[in-house]
Amino acid sequence: MNVVVFDLETTGLSPERDGIVEIGALRVVDGRIDETLRYETLVRPTNAAGDPLLIPWHAERVHGISNDMVCRAPTIDQVLPEFLDFVGGDAVVAHNIGFDGGFMRANAARLGLTWKPSAEHCTVQLSRRAFPKERAHNLTVLADRLGLNFAPGGRHRSFGDVQVTAQAYVRLLEMLQVRA
Repeated sequence: MNVVVFDLETTGLSPERDGIVEIGALRVVDGRIDETLRYETLVRPTNAAGDPLLIPWHAERVHGISNDMVCRAPTIDQVLPEFLDFVGGDAVVAHNIGFDGGFMRANAARLGLTWKPSAEHCTVQLSRRAFPKERAHNLTVLADRLGLNFAPGGRHRSFGDVQVTAQAYVRLLEMLQVRA
């Protein structure tokens, strides 16, 4: 099992209107999380035209990333090519892959790049298979169910969420006896 687990923090929920403010990723190699193979960066958000975007207060309240924190960060046109190189053609995993993958596809298309992982796996879907009688499958609930802990200040920050998502992915595959 070799995958890249990734997570984004954004200015909002729309890949067409909102921007990415942070990317975090970890590699799982032969079924083991390798924290030395990581990608982590803040991103100065821009819209589809490349114009600067401000982080709205309601988004900052969720992830704690402020406009001051990203004012000197690279923009997505600088970051995305290197992140795509990090992923390569490997499969990717995210908690709610539709959200994160949607932002990747939209931003890659805007920049004339291609988002083409070999497969996209979703820990929300795996959680639904592993816990079919449960209604909630958000990352906090899933972490609690699996006995996983976020690093202090790690929840709703890309790398903190990636660490837990990677652990959850490995555990869920074991529980479901799935070979990736």
